[in-house]
Amino acid sequence: MKAPAMIVAALALAGSAGPAVSGCRLGLALGLDISASIDAGEYRLQREGLARALLSPSVERLFFASGDYWVAIAVYEWSARRPEQVLIDWTPARTRTDLVRAADRIVTAPYGDTIYPTALGQALGFGSILLRRAPDCARHTLDISGDGRNNHSYPPRTAYREFPFDGVTVNGLAILGAEPDIAAYYHDEVLHGPGAFVEIADDFRDFERAMRRKLERELGAPEITMTLDHPRPDVGG
Repeated sequence: MKAPAMIVAALALAGSAGPAVSGCRLGLALGLDISASIDAGEYRLQREGLARALLSPSVERLFFASGDYWVAIAVYEWSARRPEQVLIDWTPARTRTDLVRAADRIVTAPYGDTIYPTALGQALGFGSILLRRAPDCARHTLDISGDGRNNHSYPPRTAYREFPFDGVTVNGLAILGAEPDIAAYYHDEVLHGPGAFVEIADDFRDFERAMRRKLERELGAPEITMTLDHPRPDVGG
């Protein structure tokens, strides 16, 4: 899963200007929580929030800020169900049309069952497997969103021990409400890799804003995070 040496070197030399070689600059997998703590309205707010965040002007601009150096995305839903439901398999986002199609798929794909426990370790394990067949990108990032602690199957630490995460950054989006200390739990149990961070949503209605801010950070524009309309302290790695 490690990026080719040529692309890594180009990224290091080019800095914020982007790599000097055409190719995938980021493989981004996003996992959405659909466990039993999520009701139908909250489920919808996650899906629609992610779709709108992908098409927000700031995020769209960052997707295409590096010219020929594109981003590949995949989206899946997790709980304790096997297998997890993949909403979008690996898709290069080279044009706005690609993003619009991805957002439409997120909103219109059949909804899964929200009757299973919160298998956070299992969600990480599935994300690792998904990333193993990602495009050959300079960086690979896994995002896990959720509102609760692991309460089924193996815990996150077991996933990190048993599945390959070399070269992968794992960030979290912690949704407050069901468990007030969920952000700290994500910080301690979910984050992995250099620069990993937790983004915080005050509730499911705040999911879109939090997702937009998280995508802005991951797509590489630190200056944008200083001018958001709803800033808050980060829980970083």
